[in-house]
Amino acid sequence: MKKDNCAEKEMGAKTGNTERMAGRPVPENKFLIVGIGASAGGLAALETFFLSMPDNTEPGMAFVIVQHLAPDHRSNLTNIIKSYTKMEVFEVQDGMEVRPNCVYIIPPAKDMSLLNGKLLLLIPEAPRGQRLPIDFFFRSLAQDIRERAVCIILSGSGSDGSQGIRAVKGEGGITIAQDPETTEHNGMPRSAIATGVVDFVLPINEMPVKLMEYSGHAFGKRRIAQPGPKAKADSAMKKIFIILRSQTGNDFSQYKKTTTYRRIERRMAINQIEKKEDYVKCLRQSEEETEALYYDLLIGVTQFFRDADAFKALEEIGIPKLFADKPEGSSLRVWVPCCSTGEEAYSLAILLSEYLDAHNLDNPVQIFATDIDSRAIAVARLGVYPAGIASDVSPGRLNRFFTAEPQGNAYRINKNVRDILIFSDHNIVRNPPFSRLDLLSCRNFLIYLNNDLQKKLIGLFHYSLNPGGVLFLGNSESINESTLFAKLDHKAKLFLSKKNASDPQKINSQMLFPAAAKLPHGVLPEAEMRIQGKKPVREMAEQALLNMKDMAGVLVNSRGDILYLHGRSGLYLEPAPGVAEINNILKMAREGLKYELAAALHIAAEKEEIVRRNGLNVRTNGQFAHVNLSVYPMAQEDAKDYGALFLIVLDKASQPTNPEAGAEPTDGQGEDIRIEALMRELHAKEDYLKAANEELETSNEELQSINEEMHSTNEELEMSRQELQSINEELSSVNAELQAKVSELNSLNNDMKNMLSGTGVGTVFVDLQLRIKRFTPAATEIINLIDIDIGRPVAHIASNLTGYGSLIGDIKKVLHTLVSMEAEVRTQNGKWYLMGVRPYRTLDNVIEGAVITFVDITELKEIRTAKDVLADSELRFRRLFETARDGILMLDANTGEITGVNQFLINLLGYTEEHFIMKKIWDIGFLGDVIANKQKFKELREKEYLRYDNLPLETAAGRQIDVEFICSVYKLKDSKVIQCAIREKNRQKER
Repeated sequence: MKKDNCAEKEMGAKTGNTERMAGRPVPENKFLIVGIGASAGGLAALETFFLSMPDNTEPGMAFVIVQHLAPDHRSNLTNIIKSYTKMEVFEVQDGMEVRPNCVYIIPPAKDMSLLNGKLLLLIPEAPRGQRLPIDFFFRSLAQDIRERAVCIILSGSGSDGSQGIRAVKGEGGITIAQDPETTEHNGMPRSAIATGVVDFVLPINEMPVKLMEYSGHAFGKRRIAQPGPKAKADSAMKKIFIILRSQTGNDFSQYKKTTTYRRIERRMAINQIEKKEDYVKCLRQSEEETEALYYDLLIGVTQFFRDADAFKALEEIGIPKLFADKPEGSSLRVWVPCCSTGEEAYSLAILLSEYLDAHNLDNPVQIFATDIDSRAIAVARLGVYPAGIASDVSPGRLNRFFTAEPQGNAYRINKNVRDILIFSDHNIVRNPPFSRLDLLSCRNFLIYLNNDLQKKLIGLFHYSLNPGGVLFLGNSESINESTLFAKLDHKAKLFLSKKNASDPQKINSQMLFPAAAKLPHGVLPEAEMRIQGKKPVREMAEQALLNMKDMAGVLVNSRGDILYLHGRSGLYLEPAPGVAEINNILKMAREGLKYELAAALHIAAEKEEIVRRNGLNVRTNGQFAHVNLSVYPMAQEDAKDYGALFLIVLDKASQPTNPEAGAEPTDGQGEDIRIEALMRELHAKEDYLKAANEELETSNEELQSINEEMHSTNEELEMSRQELQSINEELSSVNAELQAKVSELNSLNNDMKNMLSGTGVGTVFVDLQLRIKRFTPAATEIINLIDIDIGRPVAHIASNLTGYGSLIGDIKKVLHTLVSMEAEVRTQNGKWYLMGVRPYRTLDNVIEGAVITFVDITELKEIRTAKDVLADSELRFRRLFETARDGILMLDANTGEITGVNQFLINLLGYTEEHFIMKKIWDIGFLGDVIANKQKFKELREKEYLRYDNLPLETAAGRQIDVEFICSVYKLKDSKVIQCAIREKNRQKER
């Protein structure tokens, strides 16, 4: 059984083996571990799977089943699976080691992970209904065994597993989903397929065959055969890269060999191809396989807030650094190259939004997120992610920045976050970078590239960032270029871009993607040179030329624009002395000087050293003069306000002028001199042409960079147009929904109108100002209403009610107390109505008026009821109560409050009715010791009878009388009433 694939074995000594460097031990006996995720309907799928799977999975596979189980119900899945297979089946116990040809089943109420080949059980942190145990296990499976991981998604609802399969695919494992057409519940398989990383979509009965074929080719005995010669293997790899480049336009030859070899061999195992030469033929014959390999090489392992500690450092250190010197209202530019499906870019957008809100800032933020994977960019633009992101995003951020999809198995990023980002296709290696950035986040991409490409990208990152900008790298990445970046937080891989870096990598990146020139094109007036304390050009030039007699001097910038002239320069340039207008020394140089001057100026600018050319033949007024040319770079402290400046000095050479310089020589010596002069002129022209070509190439590169920037801008505009079109489509959908709701509302209004009319109940709706809002036809019989009365106060409308004039007061009382009331009212034509007044409540429980209803009860009033009899009885009792010759008090037996007193007792004692009503009987002092306290009142209730034969009472006038006091308790249906009779003793004797 082969332990390492060909490329890994070959590169192990050079790279130290990626797995060992990562700190994970490599098992001696490598075998596949198949994680199976299932939910609703998964039991039937598991039965079919294990009935089709051989008991001996040579070279060996282990199966780990993660199913959604009820936490409070003991699972019988272990015994069920045992009936389908002869392999050993276990319910997992904490720390159980995984062995081939065994089946392991997760117990209820547990999360499970894999570490160093052992299954560990954990208590779930998420509440029931929000757990994602399949995602949790698949992620640990990918991290622990990498390319030996296989994950299978079976029948189930929701999206659990769709995040985990991305991790497995990113580490080079195999992903399989059940064909949705063969499932009882297709939510989980469809969600997995939608990620675009599923290798096989198969019916259950075909999965075992595919697993056996893959296992045999990837790790079986047939893989023990030694590979062919290294040169032949390298040739095959180059051919694969050429095919990829020709079909996809992307070059993977500078990626690390361990990564590309491993993923190429993975595709070979899937296609059951033994030799790389045969795989080359497969790629040439199948564009689909080339595309599949291309996307396998692009798999990005990403998630929200990946490496939480690093993002915490960015939040606490990096982002405050960005805004420390940022003027209020100025924009913040961020670039996220290799963004994959956008999780990292959205994470940055969330952090920046939180910082802006917390500090009440309004700086515009623009995030450019790019990737060469167009499918990943499409997912990022959509901004919809499986429910599994809940394990990476805190509940607070999930509620604030995401909206749950109606199906409940996904989250959509909110529009205020989505609007910050611009997603586009972009090749970071080939295309020009974005510039003027404040933050550049490129995490876990450089580790896949060789050293040369890494150095190039580091220089490119420095070019893209503003001085002081922040570079955010992955945990396994670092920078040794101290001249370009300074460490902000080494552990979190945060770096600051340095100013005025002179590193060669910086120069190369500027040559590839030159920035626009900062110096003004032309000559500035001397007055303008004095502003802001700058040293005037006259002072600089004259100080340099003070001791140079009989010499002409010209102060120019790196392009040759003249800033100041000194001396008699007419022999060479023909300008007037003094401050020059918009002139260029290269255009004004005379014959014989132009090419040498251009070459010397170019060399002085490039090498920053003095350049001299002696004995030049310069035509002056029809003759040739020998001239010495010197180009001096100005001191940095003098030229710092204007950029690079150069002093060009022209003086006559010591050789005499030859008036017949153009004539033929007369002897051999003259011929040699002439040839030497021509050779110097030829070399000067060659140098000039070389300098011109270099300038042309630089200009072309600048134009290319500008074109690429314009192209990126056009792409952004195109994306904006597409987004606007999408928004318009969404608005059209919203309008259609609103129209449907309006139609539905009209239908409901019609139904409500007919229902109210059909009940015969008179109903009037009024607002808080008691203005009429709506009424039913039946209400017009009680209140004289017509259509034009809508909006008028109800008090202005005449009613047909008689004997009832408190309608307005009752409505106001209901609105004040929010307590409904009812009353029986009568109209002038003799009809009786049960009138009800209730508060008008909206669906949000807001009071917006009142509802007045009138129910016809005329027929009920005509029938004598028990209520009428009770009313007559009460009337008779009231008459007896009022005409009795004894004083009578009525008490509430529960509270002791006096509820009634007759006129005879008032006349007898001389007190008004207010002295008795609603007062406790033991608080009435003039009743003496009849019921002196609550305890006696309690005894009265229990005895139900109390009598005093001779009780002295004092009247209001102060007269003492003796009375007989008799209390009796009467039991009613739901309460007790106490009647107290008071009879004067003298009158009793008379009787």
